[in-house]
Amino acid sequence: MGLMLKKPEGVAGSALPAILIGLFVAFGGVLFGYDTGTIGGILAMPYWRNEFSTGYKNLDDGLPDVSPSQSSMIVSLLSAGTFFGALTAAPVGDMLGRRWGLIVSSIVFIVGVVLQTIATGIDLFVAGRFFAGYGVGMISMLIPLYQSETAPKWIRGAIVGAYQLAITIGLLLAAIVDNATKDRNDTGSYRIPIAVQFAWAIIMIVGMLILPETPRYMIKKGNPEGAARSLSRLRRLDVDHPQLIEELGEVVANHEYELSLGKATYLDCFKGSLGKRLFTGCALQGLQQLTGVNFIFYYGTSFFKNSGISNGFTISLITSCINVASTFPGLYLVEKWGRRPLLLFGAIGMAVCQFIVAITGTVASVDNQPAQQALIAFVCIYIFFFACSWGPCAWVVTGEIFPLKVRAKSLSMTTASNWLLNWAIAYSTPYLVNSGKGNAGLGAKVFFIWGGCCFICIFFVWGMIYETKGLSLEQVDELYAKVPQAWKSKGFVPTVSFQEVTQAVGHDGRKMSLVEAEETARRKSTVGYAENIEKPHGRHV
Repeated sequence: MGLMLKKPEGVAGSALPAILIGLFVAFGGVLFGYDTGTIGGILAMPYWRNEFSTGYKNLDDGLPDVSPSQSSMIVSLLSAGTFFGALTAAPVGDMLGRRWGLIVSSIVFIVGVVLQTIATGIDLFVAGRFFAGYGVGMISMLIPLYQSETAPKWIRGAIVGAYQLAITIGLLLAAIVDNATKDRNDTGSYRIPIAVQFAWAIIMIVGMLILPETPRYMIKKGNPEGAARSLSRLRRLDVDHPQLIEELGEVVANHEYELSLGKATYLDCFKGSLGKRLFTGCALQGLQQLTGVNFIFYYGTSFFKNSGISNGFTISLITSCINVASTFPGLYLVEKWGRRPLLLFGAIGMAVCQFIVAITGTVASVDNQPAQQALIAFVCIYIFFFACSWGPCAWVVTGEIFPLKVRAKSLSMTTASNWLLNWAIAYSTPYLVNSGKGNAGLGAKVFFIWGGCCFICIFFVWGMIYETKGLSLEQVDELYAKVPQAWKSKGFVPTVSFQEVTQAVGHDGRKMSLVEAEETARRKSTVGYAENIEKPHGRHV
């Protein structure tokens, strides 16, 4: 394939519309990233600390501040909202569609932004955090779903990975705006960064009013004509073009085969191959959080200040820039290397960096400037490894491993797992890191926890992550049906035609495994071929 990612030969039409649509939908990640990133800076703003303080004084600088429990609640309420939002997104996405689901999500997000902007006390502020989180949770599940159902298979990983790029851009924008307003001695110091989010939500709503619904959702709802029009727009082909008919035919046939096995409930998501995939997705998303990346973006500004680094805002800005820049090679490598190698590469690199940061922060004093500079350097290297691997690739893998009939349900649970761990980390970190009564006072030692989790990631990827590069969403079903171990998935070549399988299943009138159905289809095809050969020479012509 060379250095560039090129459209395979013999593929008609243009991938540009689907790529541009996928990249625009990824913009929703800016809402996620910006909202996540802005709170760390706001918690460190002198005016906000004084305005929202209820009498507590920070033990490190003696200035008015919110207490560790209040800080924990403010940060973690967003994640609590996202957890419930992600679970709600499945029925919304299946009932209203992927497109209208994203519009509704953005409206819910706006409600949360309004409440935070007008707040002058903690109660209303945390209520706004919850509703903003609810909208972000719905968005974070529906965007990879929309992208994976519209993108061409040869570049699907890069398009879905662009969602993580948008998240990093949101984090960077948050760091820039926070840095610009942090010294204001009025409510604009925190209201401006919060109110900027109106723009992101409005852009998302306007764009989704223009974009098409996904072809696979339309097939799911029994609208093949609408699916053909949507796919025609995405591939820039006429609705009667042979390749468009073939691609749509496979989607329809795969869906019919799934329906032949019975309707899927939430309970079915936990059974057999679906249960294995659900565990893979939930564990992958949970481990993504346990690598410790959001510790840096939620509490990085405060942590760096407490570690003796004078300008925590500047360090936060630097880490955000590295996060954005490092995501670009990840979008290339996810298609060039594949999912498994990239995740293994990232897990090993992150584990090494986290342990070095933990050891450095533990043995060196706050006054040891070379040690503190080394600590920052390895935090930045860690961010590189995360941003080019586990950041985008976790969303890619979970977006493509589930069959159509349970895709929304399963993806909502994997995304909710991400947010559940996000909440747990956001809530517990102040107690783990800060000193004082009732707190663990770990400081930099907390990186031992993140490093240990990164070490677990290595074995998880080896044992559970299947290589899905270059496969259509329908072919991923065949991969899981035929390959029992993840480490044997590299080099898998699909052989199933779901259109033939559906005919075989429908003729026999019973439930079959995919392997049985393929064998039945192959046997009938062979018999039919033999009959055609014999007819010109046989006695029964």
